[in-house]
Formats: sequence, structure tokens, C-alpha cells
Amino acid sequence: MKAFFEGIAWLFENVLFVPHNLLRSLELESWYGWFLANGINWGFMGICGYYMVYWVKQLQLHQDNNEENQDTTAHSFLK
Repeated sequence: MKAFFEGIAWLFENVLFVPHNLLRSLELESWYGWFLANGINWGFMGICGYYMVYWVKQLQLHQDNNEENQDTTAHSFLK
């Protein structure tokens, strides 16, 4: 059983985390590595921000069309 978990540890350390280790070493070696490593994070934050704005616009669209039931007794367990 110990070999099984050591195999999982080897897989993650030597195969799946290679891109992360590359970015970590690149970040410490040069100035453009820092921008590359942090640019990935900013990209993910930009994607999340875009979809949050999209979701809020969709909620506002449904509220403007009076399609949203905001009655507190909309569910039977809230009566």
C-alpha cells in the first residue's frame, strides 16, 4: 500500500507539477519570468471577472422582464 501512495506522489511531483516548477524557477531567475507567472493569474482573474459581469447582466435582464419570482413563499418549505 505504501508503494501505491509513493507512486501517486511521484506522478504529481515529477509529471503533473512540471509546468508549475518551471514557472517558479523562471520567476526567480529573470524579470520576464515574474510577468509570465503573474500574467497567468491575471488572465484567470480577467476570465472570472468577465463571466461575473455576464451573470449579473443576465440576472438584471430577467428581473427587468419580471421573470423572477421573489416571493418568499415560492418554495413550500418557506411557508
